[in-house]
Amino acid sequence: MRIRPRQQLLDLWRAHLRTSFYEDRWVWGGRDGRNSVSDAEQLMCLLYPSSELSNFALDPDSIATADDVAAVMAVLGDDIRVGGALVTKLEEFFDAYTDADGEPTFSGGSYFRDAGFGEPTAAQRELEVVDSYSMSLSLCIASLRFLRGIERYLEHEVRREARRLNDRVKALIPQVSTRLTCAMVGLIRSFVMDTPHFSSPAGQEILNLVNQTGAPVKEIIADFSSALGTIRVQAETDVRSGHPEGIDLRDDNRAFECGWTWGIGANVGARADVTARIATQPGNAATQPYLYFTLVALDGIKDLYSQRTSEPDLFEPHQVQLVESLKRRAELAQRYWSTISRFGTGRWPLEDLPWRTSDGKQSDYYSLAVTAFLIQDLLEKESTTDLERTVAVLRQLAERGRIISRPVPDDPADRLHHPGLLLTLKGSESVEAGQMIGYHVSDYTTLLLKRCLQAARLARDVATREELLELAGSALEHMQTRAITSGRSVGLWDNLGPNGDIVDAAPSWFLTERMMECLVVAHNTYAGPPLASQSMRNTALGKISEADHLFIQESLQVSDSVDSPRYKELEAIEQSLTRASEIMGKRPHTAEALATDALLRLNALAYAREDATR
Repeated sequence: MRIRPRQQLLDLWRAHLRTSFYEDRWVWGGRDGRNSVSDAEQLMCLLYPSSELSNFALDPDSIATADDVAAVMAVLGDDIRVGGALVTKLEEFFDAYTDADGEPTFSGGSYFRDAGFGEPTAAQRELEVVDSYSMSLSLCIASLRFLRGIERYLEHEVRREARRLNDRVKALIPQVSTRLTCAMVGLIRSFVMDTPHFSSPAGQEILNLVNQTGAPVKEIIADFSSALGTIRVQAETDVRSGHPEGIDLRDDNRAFECGWTWGIGANVGARADVTARIATQPGNAATQPYLYFTLVALDGIKDLYSQRTSEPDLFEPHQVQLVESLKRRAELAQRYWSTISRFGTGRWPLEDLPWRTSDGKQSDYYSLAVTAFLIQDLLEKESTTDLERTVAVLRQLAERGRIISRPVPDDPADRLHHPGLLLTLKGSESVEAGQMIGYHVSDYTTLLLKRCLQAARLARDVATREELLELAGSALEHMQTRAITSGRSVGLWDNLGPNGDIVDAAPSWFLTERMMECLVVAHNTYAGPPLASQSMRNTALGKISEADHLFIQESLQVSDSVDSPRYKELEAIEQSLTRASEIMGKRPHTAEALATDALLRLNALAYAREDATR
């Protein structure tokens, strides 16, 4: 299926507004009702593209120059009314998830599920979750960029309506900034490290995972300690502070894991540099990293320090330190999982599907999450060293997830997509003597789609790039079969009911927001230059060189006037060759085509001249 990012993003916006702006009023919530994560996802579907892509910006100046964006947003009004409508929705969101004391809240609410022990209690639904912290990072950054743009536009407006909107924007910005600070603190206190003895059940699981060759245990322990030596040192020096007793990063007889748990870790220390409640409130989450929450935390943190969010006025001075603290943790977690996925000299642990976690669970979803860490690491290093093997893993996971192969009746792979992988949130049972609760993640296909598109940026040969884009196209086609096909939510996701039946109901903002992220990644992938390998450049250069030589030869034979057809043809050929030389480095196949055309035209001139001589 062909990916057309701009048109598909505009279609998503159109469907979003048809669902959310119904009968002249905004409708909050989707299939799972309202909670701090779902409502943020609903807003992110509009604000994230406008923040990341300059030709999707929603400030009045940008809308005025983009007719297709203005046409989609017309349901909200025109001129500053679009900005005013979005400011109103942001005000409603930040008011809804701020308590009576003015403190932001990040509860999982209706996203918490029965994990087989009973429905979550009211107190458990108030538990804060990393998904909300991470989504709030991205939402607050997108909101600040949008609000700053509106603010700059309104500085030159004298209309009463504009002045009132400007007052609301100025009042909203501090509220957004406060939530951003609290979300960063929540993520810092949700980062955990674990160092179980190799003799413990968790240590044994880690040993079994990394020992792909059947080597002696002592040898594997020594290799494990050596491979993770610099990562342990970084953890000891950069992020050790605040973690509970029992973490020993220097003992080579202990295994090591790091990442994000599902909420603030139990016994994780307070933050003395922030006065908000979230800096001191006790945590409940088990101090064991979860692959899903580590992945979503990394995505949110990368929005913090990406190039487009490095504006001088975006962060307050105290927030800069928090950004750096999160960046160190993100780098540590990414290095750890990228290293452990390729541990050893034989088969990678990642290639031994499915991935097994230290608590004995296994799933293809975990394999896909670890693959995502590896791809992100390769992207940041601009390395293609292990890309071929990584692509092979992606293809296997696409097959195992029935994305490029036919599903069978009662296929267990169906559960990857709906209801999704059920995570049991260890530590949640400590709240009011409740039972352990769960959290469903059903973004297997969008996760595969996003990482294939990202990996395609790395490819240096046509075959690898085409394989990745083919996988991405298959994932997109799989998602299209899950798009809602009737009712006012047509075009959003997804149409699977609780039992996997096709339904037409309110959208899943969880999945729709992930699909939006994929389209933004696709936009950025295709916005870059096409593949230009050295072999392609050499072929183009050979043709350009021959054509250039023949052009000079042919021009030596011309004695016609400057107005003659022969002279004008030579001028046109020279322009083509000049253009081919200019673009050869970035677009070698286009340069080759121009050179080929020049060669054919030169041959026609030479043949005509030789024929006239005969």
